[in-house]
Order: sequence, then structure tokens, then C-alpha cells
Amino acid sequence: MSFDLVLFGGTGDLTWRKLMPALFQAHRHGKLPQDGRILAVARDERSDDEYRAFIKDRFAEVEESKRPSDEEFARFAALLHYRRMDLSQPEHYAGLRRWIEEERPGGPADTAVLYLATSPYLFPVICEQLGAAGLNGPRVRVVLEKPLGHDLKSAQEINRVVRSVFQEQQAFRIDHYLGKPAVQNLMALRFGNALFEPLWRRESIANIQITLAEGLGVGTRGDYYDTTGALRDMVQNHALQLLTMIAMEPPSTSDADAIRDEKLKVLRSLKPFSPETVARDVVRGQYRAGTVDGQAVPGYLDEVKVPAGSRCETFVALRTEVQNWRWAGVPFYLRTGKRLAARDAQIVVNFREVPHPIFPGTRQANKLVIKLQPEDGLELHLLAATGGGNNETLSPVSLDLDFDKAFPSERVGAYERLLLDAIAGRLNLFVRSDEQEQAWRWVEPVLDAWTQDTVGPRPYAAGSWGPPAASALVARDGFAWAEEQ
Repeated sequence: MSFDLVLFGGTGDLTWRKLMPALFQAHRHGKLPQDGRILAVARDERSDDEYRAFIKDRFAEVEESKRPSDEEFARFAALLHYRRMDLSQPEHYAGLRRWIEEERPGGPADTAVLYLATSPYLFPVICEQLGAAGLNGPRVRVVLEKPLGHDLKSAQEINRVVRSVFQEQQAFRIDHYLGKPAVQNLMALRFGNALFEPLWRRESIANIQITLAEGLGVGTRGDYYDTTGALRDMVQNHALQLLTMIAMEPPSTSDADAIRDEKLKVLRSLKPFSPETVARDVVRGQYRAGTVDGQAVPGYLDEVKVPAGSRCETFVALRTEVQNWRWAGVPFYLRTGKRLAARDAQIVVNFREVPHPIFPGTRQANKLVIKLQPEDGLELHLLAATGGGNNETLSPVSLDLDFDKAFPSERVGAYERLLLDAIAGRLNLFVRSDEQEQAWRWVEPVLDAWTQDTVGPRPYAAGSWGPPAASALVARDGFAWAEEQ
């Protein structure tokens, strides 16, 4: 299959930090379809060779295992092209169409993927111009990078413009967490095995915790982050998408829309927030100076480009429920933040204790840990006998599946997987517009309540697990976060 992949924002951080390394890995692994071209577009003037040199220099900043040798880069660079574009000029889109449809040896490619790795405010104008230039035919796909809007109204406007130009099946709204191997295996774990699905319900599960923790601060992106915050940056998209994968009902098929229909039902079943429940069930925080990995780090208000007195949240913990028969009464705890104690993304499914313990000592319950980063894998925590006699005690043991070790030749990174899926036209791991809008609809009462809050976010020390109120939120139900158990 031949393809053209056009990267709008071709000199931006996302392109050289994430997309180019992912595309190179696909090329290195022989997974990138043959007869492909990758075109970067941006505002400055460069030749193809100058752009290739730019990308080669940037590869020195990615992790060592993902850096190409000179020989590997030479082969990969043959795919790379560059074009200067002013995204407000119709004639530049006409030139792009000529490049795609007329300037390819052998005729147009089987598919053209247009990846919008730009600021979201440019999405409407780019899509409108693509439509005006006729770059919206059936073989064209558009990939929209998050964040998709700042609130429900802006998200709906972006989707309105996208739908006016492209069919829904042409729009690939990307959430890179859905490309992680452990998330992909959630479907296999639940619906490909007879072991877990009978237990995947309120009668067996006590609570579910989703943690997306970062050790880094905002770095030099303080001005961007201050207009976004943790709720918009991580909860509205990543955390809620993970929740839907955990809580969804079995789809009738593995078809993309069958899966996304079930995810949408979960979002519509989430317990809505009111001003009173926001105050009770949502904790927001902002990091202060502290220590991370033995190094002193500044507080958020001392970071570059952060406005004085900012009340932007860098931490959110919340409690919610999925109000249906499967999950009624089971608390779901979501937590995300910057400058936390570790870079750790995981889903913890805590099972209920046995109804009648007959062994002395610990009553620790079983749990399933789905690890998303820094490594991908599954851990099943059980109890096993450790001694003999009439007073035999139980000790915790775990069954650990490391995907990198289990499938060393099949490992595919999140962006690599999603880029390959976009080229192939597979929508299963992408977000539909109604899912995205429903997620915004659910978080908006929290944002609205915060605008009326005169207290502001709770402080927490960098290198901790957030404000103490986050632990109290879980303890109120008689539970604890995974690291406190």
C-alpha cells in the first residue's frame, strides 16, 4: 500500500520528539508500508536536505535505543520531504494538493494522512482550507492531536468544522495512551479470556484506581500549561479513556464503532458532578518547591513563564462512579499530577476480600495492576501459604507479565502503533467526536465550580504524592492508594 503522510507543524516539538522517532521505529521494524512519503510543512523556508539534517540533529535528543545509525537514517531520510506553508493562504493548500496528486511518480498514493500536530486553535482554519482545496476525498484521513478544545463549546466548534469537511470515519482523534500495549491488552484480557470477565463486576471488585503520575514539572511550557491545567491536560482525555476501557460492556464485535459505542455508554453513565460533590469528591493541588530524585526543584509559581499568583492546578484526584448494574456502588478513583514521587502510570483493580477468612494474619485482598509506564505489563497479586502446621499464614505473591520480555519481537510504541493504524485506516484506538464531547460535558461542572472557588488549589511538596486531601478522599471509603497499602 502506498501512502503520503503530511505533518502540519513539521518543525514542532511533537513532530521531532514523538512522531519522527515513532515513524523511524516503524521503518526500522519493517512495518511502515512500502512506497511511502512523509512531508513536513511549516512556516520557514527549508530544502528537503536541510529538513533531513534538522531531524537528524534532533534524533540525538531521543533515547539511545531509538536513535538511528547513519546508514539507517540515510534510508529513512529518503522518505522525508519538506514544504513551506502559510496555513492561512489558500494557494499554499492548492500547492499541497498538487504535491499529493500530481508530483508523485506513478500517480497518487492509495491513502493520504494529514496529521495536525499544531495548536488546536488552528484546526478549524486548516480543515476549512483543506476542504476548499479539495483535500478531503475518500482516500484522505485527518489526524487531530489533543487537546481537542478548551471546553465543551470549543470542542463542539472544532468537531462542527471537521464534520463539515470530512466524514466521521475520516477523522482520527488521537489519544496516545490508547496505543500503549497494556491498554490494547485490556480488550484481550477481558474479552479474550474466560478467567476475568465473570469477576469484572461489583460483586467481586471493591474499587478501581487510575494513576497518571509525572515526576517532571512544567519546564519551559508554563505559559501553555497555565491555560490548560491537569484536568484538561490529563483527566478529560487520557484518564477518562482508560476508565471507559476498564468499565465498558463487551462489544458485539471488534469493529471500531461497536467498541466506541460501549465506551460512550460508560461516559454517559458517569455520576454527574454538582458544586457540592465537586467540593467533596475532587481535590486539586499545585506543587511547591521540593525534592525529586535527590534534586531540589522549584515550585510551580517559580517556574518559567508561570504568571504570578496563578491558581492553575497541577494535580487532580477525584472519586466517581459508573451508574449501571455492573458497577453500581464501586468507586473509581482518578489521580494525575506533575512533580509527584515517581513517573508512574497504572490501573489498579482491587478485588474484595474473601467473605470468610480461615487463615490467620493478613487479610490483604487480591489485586490486578495494569502497568502503563515506565514499563508495560500486568501484575496479579495473590496470597500463598508460606509454612506448615495448623496456624499456616499467607503471604503476598505476584504473577508478573512484562510485555517487553514476553513479546520482544512484537513490541510497538504507542505513537508507532497509532500512526500505523491511521495509515491503515483502523479506527479502533481513536476517539469518536461524541465520546470526546461527552467527556467535556462531564468535566465542565468541575471547571465551573473552580471558577467560583476562592480558596484555590491545595499546595503539595514536589516529590510527594500530592495533597494529603487526596489520601483522605480514598480513606473516606475505607481504602488507600496503591503506594499506601
